[in-house]
Amino acid sequence: MLLNDLSGWCTLLFVSSASIKSTLTAAIEAKPELVPSLLTLALNDAMTYDKATKTGGPNGSIRLSAEISRPENSGLSAALDLLVEAKKEIDSYSKGGPISFADLVQIGASQALKKTFLDAAIAKTGGNEEKGRTLYSAYGSSGQWGFFDKIFGRDDAQEPDPEGRVPQWSTASVQEMKDKFISVGLGPRQVAVMSAFFGPDQAATEEKLIADPDCRPWVEKYQRSRETVSRTDYEVDLITAVTKLSYLGQKINYEAYTYPKQKINLGKLKL
Repeated sequence: MLLNDLSGWCTLLFVSSASIKSTLTAAIEAKPELVPSLLTLALNDAMTYDKATKTGGPNGSIRLSAEISRPENSGLSAALDLLVEAKKEIDSYSKGGPISFADLVQIGASQALKKTFLDAAIAKTGGNEEKGRTLYSAYGSSGQWGFFDKIFGRDDAQEPDPEGRVPQWSTASVQEMKDKFISVGLGPRQVAVMSAFFGPDQAATEEKLIADPDCRPWVEKYQRSRETVSRTDYEVDLITAVTKLSYLGQKINYEAYTYPKQKINLGKLKL
């Protein structure tokens, strides 16, 4: 993405986010069984945010051994390993310097989520991939990621975030889940729409959530939405929730991956 005109007075370029997404998509396609773990990895990295102290959040600290080894992150190491390998490829062609884990974890989750959206569209067309892709492009939520895509330039934390900030979702009560979401500025609606982020069995999670009077109407709303062709309410609300979580407490350096481009000397151009 060019920041200057051809005169070259401002000579900064952005590393291509399309290339980063392509690398991550290929890695995820090779190991689709890690999609649920990639979602939980991003959630748990973000949920260390503490509103009172404005510390923690999606800062890549989950990559650190002291944090990834915590009970709430059990089973997520393989997803982290996938991102580590993808990072090597991304860094090899990034002229703007290495990508931060903070960005990588969140973008990895977004690409994993897009795969679930596309897979759902393909399933609705009887497994026809071409028709499924057409359906997703025409009626799906692919155009709703604009704001998320602009949040690019999170810094990596160098120390693990404090313990005790992230519940073990598989054993947490619905009240504990709601309390945690409320503490970061979200609520039951986001708990319901992010049911796929709490573990590999979304149906079991929703069965637990639907027993709660605050979550029940939202769970039912999103279950109905997933039965429709476009799944609009579910997918758009989920993208909105993921986007909010993806920058909790973070100062975004929007020029993090810029790099200089050689100036064009118009005087030497032959016309």
